Amino acid sequence: MRRFLVPLACAALTSSLARAQTPVPPVGPAPAHDQTAPRVQALTLERAVQTALQRNPQLRVATAELEASAGAVRQADLAPNPVLGLEQEDTRAGTRTTTAQISQTLELGGKRAARVMLAQRAQDLAALDLLTRRGELRALTVQAFFDALTAQERVQVAEESLRIAGTGVDAAARRVTAGKVSPTEETRARVAQSGARIELRQAEAERSAALRVLAALMDAPDGSLQRLDGDVDLLPVVPSAADIAARLEDAPSVRRARLQVQQAEAGYLLARRQAVPDVTVGLGAKRAQELGRTQAVLTVSVPLPFFDRHQGAQLEALRKRDAAQASAEAEVLRLRSEVLQLADWLQARKDEVEILRRELLPGARSAYEAARIGFELGKFSFLDALDAQRTWLQVRGQYFAAVAQVHRHAAEIERLLGPVERP
Repeated sequence: MRRFLVPLACAALTSSLARAQTPVPPVGPAPAHDQTAPRVQALTLERAVQTALQRNPQLRVATAELEASAGAVRQADLAPNPVLGLEQEDTRAGTRTTTAQISQTLELGGKRAARVMLAQRAQDLAALDLLTRRGELRALTVQAFFDALTAQERVQVAEESLRIAGTGVDAAARRVTAGKVSPTEETRARVAQSGARIELRQAEAERSAALRVLAALMDAPDGSLQRLDGDVDLLPVVPSAADIAARLEDAPSVRRARLQVQQAEAGYLLARRQAVPDVTVGLGAKRAQELGRTQAVLTVSVPLPFFDRHQGAQLEALRKRDAAQASAEAEVLRLRSEVLQLADWLQARKDEVEILRRELLPGARSAYEAARIGFELGKFSFLDALDAQRTWLQVRGQYFAAVAQVHRHAAEIERLLGPVERP
């Protein structure tokens, strides 16, 4: 597992750093008053995702943690330092004895290799966290992009609603002037126009909020995003049960749970190896002033495992390994259930969108046009035209709400299962 995770995470980091060296042009339309300014291209989904992967500070956190884990692996591979000791017996110059000695602890039982393996498992987790955060950031950016794109479409609907309300006011005013209807009809039309104006302002506020969320993910200046280029009607594909089962094995949370099992196994192995006593050997020289000579000193020390044989540490590590295995099994079950539910919701929302697109939207549009023309010809009252208008706008609002839910569910599935590998 480690031979794939760490190089893949490093490659992703290198690719991000390389792309980050290329400056990303500002996003947003040219000022309206400057007719000579070049028109800036609208933000696309691909460009939003690329910019977020380049600039988002969350990835820098995961990168720093991966680099820190590399230092932990290096530290775990180091042998204990030798110890220099100096001992003096008696303080009188003629009878004192001075001993200088250097000692070295020799780790036995494979402690060093087990310690390195445990640190490598932590490095594997850090590498997987980097890849997982990239996938989560991509999914969040996709969701934020389509939220903003849907909000942009809602603004257009609100603008059209205001335009229609203005047309209704003009039509009502003409009929009042002609004496065909009472002035209350014009008052109702103006109230409807005021309501449409309020809805437009609310839609613009929602669009601004959605753009701020997207700008935060991209680490872009506030107000730099103005116009998005995308198609909200292009709906994602609902993954099948077989596709979910195939991708489940490689889902980030499942891979992390299994790496945690390997980490717990490495911790248990280290606890067992630490039960083997280490040997400390020493070599030095002893100078006896009274005898007038220097003697060699050799020492060997071994702790006697009468009481502490790391029994508790081994039991703790063993139970942690068992807990990690059970957690990995539970994570597979939990993730499968959650993704299948999201897939069902995604399919239901797509069905709703299709019904709205094929049946309700055309019908509501036709009903509104007939009521509007009938009102202008004096065949219907303004209340009939207003009711038809409201129905049509409500259906359109319901349509965009369902479309937004479709993209949210799809982004959540991608976040849980990881991005789809494309050739």
